[in-house]
Amino acid sequence: MTYQGGSHTFVVCAYKESPYLAECVKSLLRQTVHSHIIMTTSTPNKHIKEVAARYHIPLVVNDAPSGIASDWNYAYSQARTPLVTIAHQDDIYDADFLECTLASFSKAKCPILAHTAYYEIRNGKKVYSNRLLRVKKLLLMPLIPSFTWNSRFLRRRSLSLGCGICCPSVTYVKNQLPKEPFEEKYRASIDWQTWERYSKQKGAFCYVSKPKMGHRIHEESETSKVIGDGNGRTGEDYELFRKFWPAPIARLLVRLYAKGQKSNDL
Repeated sequence: MTYQGGSHTFVVCAYKESPYLAECVKSLLRQTVHSHIIMTTSTPNKHIKEVAARYHIPLVVNDAPSGIASDWNYAYSQARTPLVTIAHQDDIYDADFLECTLASFSKAKCPILAHTAYYEIRNGKKVYSNRLLRVKKLLLMPLIPSFTWNSRFLRRRSLSLGCGICCPSVTYVKNQLPKEPFEEKYRASIDWQTWERYSKQKGAFCYVSKPKMGHRIHEESETSKVIGDGNGRTGEDYELFRKFWPAPIARLLVRLYAKGQKSNDL
């Protein structure tokens, strides 16, 4: 499947007053392949409006928010193109992120989504290797060759041991997915649960194995907050492991997974 940049939209999901929002937008404007860029928010404020105006990004307000899934579904719905990437406001995208993503689609048969490897941004520095990143790289290793991208068996085996797919790196093919791809009942594991559902579909999960975007780790990020809510996270993780494993194995994997999440601590 061949797509051009005009077939794609970055939707920046802005929330409250992130000091990193402008940096995210600038990384999207530097893409080597031109794309549409819009911004959505459920918390309109002076900071968000100023950043959108400064970079001439259309801003759309979600007047009926109810949580993370609601914000992401709304952002997804605002794209008028076949492809959409929901850009998280604290993260940055390498200049060739979209170029590499579109190239992966050209190798795929009936793509559902594409995702890239990523690096972390900690205290302003790029981190390409730590325990969590190494584990995620290992989980996705069987899916590096393009001939494995249509294998439901392999991607479900990968997801059965944890979530290796980085949510802000994902580009969705809208005609392969529902109008609202994210389920409201999840908060901590909303992305993992989404991949689990779509892993059952026929079609390709395209994978760019070189890091092409940076996921920022800081105390105010939503990732850090939901991980801090240990009970909520553990319950959702257990529910997801049970989709693949009997209860005793699922309980063991939850304990191991919780230890891995500590890598998110600063």
